[in-house]
Amino acid sequence: MSDYRGAPVADFPHDHRGAHSQPGSRMARRAAAAAPPPEPPDDGPPRGHRGGGGQGGRMRVLAWVSIGVTSLMVAGALTGYVVYRDAFGNIKQKSINDDIINPRPFDTGALNVLLVGSDTRAGEGNAKYGQEDARKADGGGKRTDTIILLHISPNRDQARLVSFPRDSMVQIPKCKNETTKQEMPPRRDMINSAYNSGGVACTISTLETLTGIRVNHFVEVDFSGFKNIVDALGGIEICLQNGVNDKSSKLVLPPGKSLLNGEKALGYVRLRKYGDGSDLQRIKRQQIFLSKVIAKATSSELMTDVGKLRNFIAAAAGSVTMDPALANDTEKLISIAMSTKQLTAKGVELTTVPVLPDPDNPDARVVWRQPDAQKLFTAIKTDTEETQPSPSASASSSSKPKVTPKPEQVRVQVLNGTKAQGKANEVAGQLAEQGFKVIGVGNYEAPGGASLAKSEVHYAKSIDTAPDYADVLAKAVVPKPSPGSGKVRATNAQPYTSTTTSTGGAKLKGTPVIQFVIGEDFDSVKVSKLPDSVEQNSINASEQKNVCT
Repeated sequence: MSDYRGAPVADFPHDHRGAHSQPGSRMARRAAAAAPPPEPPDDGPPRGHRGGGGQGGRMRVLAWVSIGVTSLMVAGALTGYVVYRDAFGNIKQKSINDDIINPRPFDTGALNVLLVGSDTRAGEGNAKYGQEDARKADGGGKRTDTIILLHISPNRDQARLVSFPRDSMVQIPKCKNETTKQEMPPRRDMINSAYNSGGVACTISTLETLTGIRVNHFVEVDFSGFKNIVDALGGIEICLQNGVNDKSSKLVLPPGKSLLNGEKALGYVRLRKYGDGSDLQRIKRQQIFLSKVIAKATSSELMTDVGKLRNFIAAAAGSVTMDPALANDTEKLISIAMSTKQLTAKGVELTTVPVLPDPDNPDARVVWRQPDAQKLFTAIKTDTEETQPSPSASASSSSKPKVTPKPEQVRVQVLNGTKAQGKANEVAGQLAEQGFKVIGVGNYEAPGGASLAKSEVHYAKSIDTAPDYADVLAKAVVPKPSPGSGKVRATNAQPYTSTTTSTGGAKLKGTPVIQFVIGEDFDSVKVSKLPDSVEQNSINASEQKNVCT
């Protein structure tokens, strides 16, 4: 595409191994008027260069700040709603439900929030950002260089932020044009083109159809208030191994620790010529910065300082747009706030979808590395809330206490109860990858010859501990079957040899064989072991707090 300006460096590694609106707040407008942002220099890389443009980093920071925004809106409500009521009213709202025209995935109970950074030229202050040629090319329109999914588990005890590289070539589903409301046909295009033409609704549909993950809410951030937000936080402290004197980003910093105000933060996230100049190093540097933004935005120091909290909320409220269901649901915001604060201390996983060069345009586009990317999405969408298992036969026996076997201790026979060819081998491979000892595959013929509607787990009646082994297997499958006693008759049964490393059969002698019969409702096997390409492109926020880059 002619508007390609280089991929944002915090989105993927260079070596390809794997990575109703209301006016803004009066305080935010005054602050913006008092300190107009400088015109960023033209520091974008040449066409085809896999480095990053300056605006991509800036957008990404804003998306991350939006996490703190939702938390602090709640904090204001808890410490004195009357004081912050005017600021709350300045949160812009946009309803998009009628614009999502594709079937939507099942809601698992997790909280999935789409964070997008919009570089719209509309609105007070926004036209001052970006190069002149970019403004003319867009005609005052908007683009996004940031697409991040915030996933908080159903139990609210785990969190992951997944960044989708903006120049990923993907299949865009049919969408409504955001302006004309006319339906656009599906197409293969860069993922950020979904936002350019169809807005947040099309971006949500694109992610849902590609990943199978239900997106519950969205937070959209423009960059006019970025400096005000950082300044309202009191700045962000970073640490550098070496000093910086970079004319392109207009940034001069000494080695060691520095407290960055809004203007310097803009320069820092745009910094390219530092260290070895690699994308991998810049990814780490930006992610450390973003983790500090989250930590400070959810810190008790800010939460308990009425003046600072008021200033932050006033600056942030005019810079975000949310769906009404999120903006008006105090209980939901409290849930996000409490989860974010707790998870910041424990460490939020920051992940980039693993990619490879696009065969059709290897110098300027990427495609998602498969099956690794799909395993990441499966791990997220199968992060379902566990319910307490019903007491098993072994648990009810005083002489034989309940056992808690690991997946590698569970021997499984996988039977295909559907009409889909090769389903047993496919599911057997998925179970083996997650550590289960698959010993055989085959078919199962339901009464009448029809496909089995729902998946089943069966165990032998004669083994007291068999229900415990069956429960481990059942928990690994989505949707979760209810284990039942009594085996079923297999047809075309044959041994299965896994290509993955698993526990030797000799060590499992005496353990029961559990049958998994695949039904039409089978969705997936839970992914607990992520591929190396995903792990290599992930960092834990809590581990990056004191690192000098």
